[in-house]
Order: sequence, then structure tokens, then C-alpha cells
Amino acid sequence: MKQSIHLFAVVLFMFFAVTASAQNTRLRDNNSIGWYSGIGTFSFNKKWSAHLEYQWRRENYITTWQQSLLRTGVNYHANSNTTLRMGYAWAETYAYGDYPINAFGKTFSEHRMYEVATLTQRTGSLDLSHRIMLEQRWLPRYNSATSAKPDDWLFMNRARYMLRLQQSLKGKTLEDKEPYVAAYDEILVGFGKNVNENIFDQNRFGLLLGYRFSPKLRLEAGYINQILQLGREIGGRNVFQHNNGFILNSFFNINL
Repeated sequence: MKQSIHLFAVVLFMFFAVTASAQNTRLRDNNSIGWYSGIGTFSFNKKWSAHLEYQWRRENYITTWQQSLLRTGVNYHANSNTTLRMGYAWAETYAYGDYPINAFGKTFSEHRMYEVATLTQRTGSLDLSHRIMLEQRWLPRYNSATSAKPDDWLFMNRARYMLRLQQSLKGKTLEDKEPYVAAYDEILVGFGKNVNENIFDQNRFGLLLGYRFSPKLRLEAGYINQILQLGREIGGRNVFQHNNGFILNSFFNINL
């Protein structure tokens, strides 16, 4: 347990270190966000299942688009504590905030392949999960604001690590019709030859209150903080988005 808590402390330290760095040289863009997701696991047998996920991400909490994300995949459950997944994701990112991610203020599509390993463990009444993800990303590149279609596609790599802590509010294990609390932190880092400004890509921190209705349905809601660095400079200054808001997740487990 001590090692896991120490690891969580290191992740939080990295998060706060990033937020505190370059205060006088960067541009700051504050946004209010709302993230809503539906995540389904469709089991074929004890070893194999399908993953289907959609995330509806909004700016101004709900009124305008931030991003639309669809993720599919195939899971292999190596054992009760280890799940491996590979799949495809499609993201549509919109122009939002004072400094849009696309330099010309365009809405753009992104295609990804990804690989995930999720490791879980229990320490007393505390459940921990470690999610390690690699993403291969294809992003469009426009040569001018008048380009109706991408002039080129840029290939980038990204690595992600998320640590999540979850505690049942009744007893040592989470049972049906019981609430729980959770906290997580995820750091995303770009690597490879096409990484520009954002070797540090973003950090996400969340605090959640959840409820397990049954093995088939679980809901959770809470606060999310997203710090995102743009891959370009404006006037020789790095741009950081500070996005704060709320998140609502629904989890479905269906045995086929």
C-alpha cells in the first residue's frame, strides 16, 4: 500500500509542478467543461470481451462542443487483475476557448490506434488500478485557413499513465446498491520525431462519487481538472489550457 500511495504522490507532484512552471512566460486559457461518457463491456466468455465507449465533451459545461470521442476495442482478460486491450478511436476536436488547438480555428478529425494494459490490486478496503496506454495518432495538417480538406496528415505517438484509487463507503468491498468515492490522476506525454512544444501533452485529475446499482450498471460523477498544452507557440509563448468542470460516467457490463 505504501508503494502505491508513494506513486500517487509522485504523480500529484508532477501535476502540481507542471501547473506551477513557466507562470510568467506562458499564455493561460481558462475554460469550463462538462464531460459525459458511456462505457460498455460486452463479454463473450471469461477471457474475451468487446469495448465500446463514447465521450461527449462540452465547453461552457454543456452549451458548446469541446470534443467528440468514440473508442472501440477488444479486451483480453489475462487474469482477475490484468486486462489487455487494443483498438481504434476517432476524435472530433472543435475550436473552443481563446486559443483553439488548431492554429486556423478549424474543427478537425483525429484517428488513433491504441494499446492498453490495466492492472488492479486491493490493499485492505482500497482498490487501486494502474492504466498504461500507448496511442498512435494521425492528425490533419492545414497549410492555410482556406484549406477545405487536410493538406497532409501528421503521425504522432503518445504515452499515458493513470492511477486511480477507489474506496467503498460501506464495508471493505464494493457490493451492489452501495456508494463509493474515487480519485484519479492521468498524465499524457508525447514522444517521437513529430512532437513540438508539448512533450507534456496534458494532465487530468478527478474526484468522483459513484454508485454501483448491480454488476451490470455503475454511475459516477464529480469534478475534473484538465491542463492541456498546445503543440504550438503564440508570440513565442507556450499556451496552456486550464479546463475545470464536472464529469459524469456510466458503465455497462453485458454478458453476451
